[in-house]
Amino acid sequence: MVYNRSPMSIRITPDANQPSASIEIPLEKPLPDYDLEQIEQPTPRDIDAILVSQGFRDLVDDARGILMDLLAHPPRSAHGAELDFTHEGPTMELTQLTGAICPGDDEVYRPGLWIVLRDPHGKAKTALPASTQERIAAIAAELVKQLQLE
Repeated sequence: MVYNRSPMSIRITPDANQPSASIEIPLEKPLPDYDLEQIEQPTPRDIDAILVSQGFRDLVDDARGILMDLLAHPPRSAHGAELDFTHEGPTMELTQLTGAICPGDDEVYRPGLWIVLRDPHGKAKTALPASTQERIAAIAAELVKQLQLE
């Protein structure tokens, strides 16, 4: 599933037969506040230098803080209604947040965020239901908005 919002593309990939999904958010514009000016690079090796920079580490730290808040206080769905969370406890667990090398359509590479969320209430060996995938899309979209990545 690719969740497209102009100009930002968020790729959400539910894991097969697991109650989890990965989210890939490529950086598509410079982020001067993080000293990330030259984000388009010709090789993946050039992206490695960006992923270990202090600016990118600061971006990941900010993303983690925002994401933890979004997981504790979920955003509204794309349709404007509150998402239904009828069980207690966290709706999703953050299992991974790191940098990613994202290939672009124009034969360049960009740094990005790689996030894995897991439904702690999901059953093993079952895929995420559509309603949970919608929650993940809403969380990802709100993260992009709050980090001002679009």
